[in-house]
Amino acid sequence: MSSLKNSQFGKRLRAFRGTGDENSPSRKRRRLNLGSLSSPTKSPTKRIRSLATAALDVTNTPSKRHKTRYSIGSEDRFVPSRDQNNLWTSYSLDENANKPSPSGLAELNNQIHILIERADDLFKSVLRSELAGSPIAYHSLSRKSQFENSPSRLDDPTDRSYQLSPLHPETSSLINKPRPEHRNVAKTPFRILDAPGLSDDFYTNLIDWAPSGVIAVGLDKHVYLWTGDNHKGGAKLCTAFDSKDEYTSLAWMKSGSTLAAGTAQGHLEIYDTSTLRLIRRYKDAHAHVAGKRIGSLSWTSDTLSSGSRDRMIKHWDFRDSSAKPFKQSAAHTQEVCGVKWSGDGGIQASLLASGGNDNRLCIWDLRGSIRESSTSAGWSSFVRNFVSDDEGVSGIAPLYRFRQHKAAVKGLAWDPHLSNVLASGAGQQDACIRLWNTATGTMTNEIRTGSQVCNLLWSTNSHELVSTHGYSTQTIPNQIRIWKYPSMNMVASLTGHTDCVQYVSLNPNGETIVTGGGDETLRFWNVFPGRTSGAKDENSRLDYGKLIR
Repeated sequence: MSSLKNSQFGKRLRAFRGTGDENSPSRKRRRLNLGSLSSPTKSPTKRIRSLATAALDVTNTPSKRHKTRYSIGSEDRFVPSRDQNNLWTSYSLDENANKPSPSGLAELNNQIHILIERADDLFKSVLRSELAGSPIAYHSLSRKSQFENSPSRLDDPTDRSYQLSPLHPETSSLINKPRPEHRNVAKTPFRILDAPGLSDDFYTNLIDWAPSGVIAVGLDKHVYLWTGDNHKGGAKLCTAFDSKDEYTSLAWMKSGSTLAAGTAQGHLEIYDTSTLRLIRRYKDAHAHVAGKRIGSLSWTSDTLSSGSRDRMIKHWDFRDSSAKPFKQSAAHTQEVCGVKWSGDGGIQASLLASGGNDNRLCIWDLRGSIRESSTSAGWSSFVRNFVSDDEGVSGIAPLYRFRQHKAAVKGLAWDPHLSNVLASGAGQQDACIRLWNTATGTMTNEIRTGSQVCNLLWSTNSHELVSTHGYSTQTIPNQIRIWKYPSMNMVASLTGHTDCVQYVSLNPNGETIVTGGGDETLRFWNVFPGRTSGAKDENSRLDYGKLIR
């Protein structure tokens, strides 16, 4: 057994017994003397008696055990000592740790508000279905009286007599209908820029976002360019030639870096922003009456159309060095507030929409077609009053003239997803957005917004329409609203501007809009989803539907 004692196991066993407490039960047990059992000097009788005594001592435990006491140095784990006054921080129980930000709280409240509105709408629909479905309520008649009044109903297995639900079938299908998914829209702008000198004028258009990603902003007598990566401010492009003049309209060409600018004195300028060079300057482009402000501009290919306070729409080919327009159109009796081309295919493949302070909306086809109903003596005399003899006039009669609006028509937007769909918005006295089918010349929808409609913009990534608003006596003023087409249900309402939201423009990727207003700020909003891989190019040559009238 000496080999066992000197082995590693024996050494560990002796070390373990040596560190234990002297009062522990294991120290009080009698040990089996193995050496005495193996001694040859003892007789067999004593050897058997010793084995029996050892067996009793090994198997039996003491009648009273003492609790084992461990010293501080024998602990097998570490429990940190925490300050009682710092428990909230130690256990991440700080109230401000997971407290939502004001913007997150506002977003949560908005989602709850939308869910409540949808629940209210569902309840109203159910109530309307129940009241209009059957004049006699289901529970008003007993089952026996129902069978007695019409025994033939027993032959119909779909009769309400066999239904367990007290609701009409139409109501049940309405409740079980899947709900549309709600798209979350950020209610706060992710960037705000100061724009001192930004005009608060309903008849101007001073913000436009280029396809290259550059934003042009007209501030009083200057035009600035901002690319987004310059946080100190934009680069100045130009300054008005006359100290008493100021810029009133801006418009980028659909491709390239060409920018057109109109002034309050009726001058028209075209710049190459890549070289900061003036390409064309049409002095007194609109000079029929005093105060010939150019308030709206729109491009299609190489053709620029300008609308002015002189009630005329003039069309310019900036490749031509001539100082005269190649065409002009006269249909409005007051200032032209807005002009918008339907596409970038040129005048041979696009329609032009114009809105005026005379509450009229006109649709133009500049390919030369003139309706016979428009060529009356009264119409000819009206045109001669505003067109001089030395100016050529062709294509002056509009295809359609709509008079449904009751205020100045400024907001114009062509649907990029459907051909011949136009949205128009008017001032506070009208406060409506109207949708038109220019192929048939009819109004397809009317939405009463309750506030002045300053501008309209279609999304290129989703079939939604953005409207910016100003004065209102019925709803919250200065809103930005998003509408889902064709139901025209409001997706979201954004607030933040403290004055009329006169301007709106869309960035090239179709996700962000920039708005500007009388509070002299530019606000950037992420409101639209990203462009899908299967999205069609707005100016695709394969979109043959846009070539069909």
